[in-house]
Amino acid sequence: MVAAEAVIELCAADALRDGSTGIRFELIAGGERATGFVIRHRGRVHGYVNRCAHVAMELDWQPGEFFDFDREFLVCATHGALYEPNSGACAGGPCAGRGSLRRLDVFERDGTIYWRPDPFARAPERR
Repeated sequence: MVAAEAVIELCAADALRDGSTGIRFELIAGGERATGFVIRHRGRVHGYVNRCAHVAMELDWQPGEFFDFDREFLVCATHGALYEPNSGACAGGPCAGRGSLRRLDVFERDGTIYWRPDPFARAPERR
């Protein structure tokens, strides 16, 4: 069983198909409102803060659309920077070989995807 106070439920595991649309969610990253996202790539779940390492813009070209046309890389729709889905490392474009996406601690358990906030990326306050 996952402790409710330590993690946040994001979605059902079957909501993420390999190399397909990701799930966005709100968070506070470095003290600023932002979004995070989770995707599935080669069977594994990965999560990142939704900010390009080149210029702090959201990556997705439509909500939840993070993959390039070949479904091999995450791509920044604004600048064309490419990122490795399994690590967030920049693989090409304007940030080639420099920087990476900020990884989020996400995991899959019992048919559900969870996020474990940390001091940098935390859940927004509930109103």
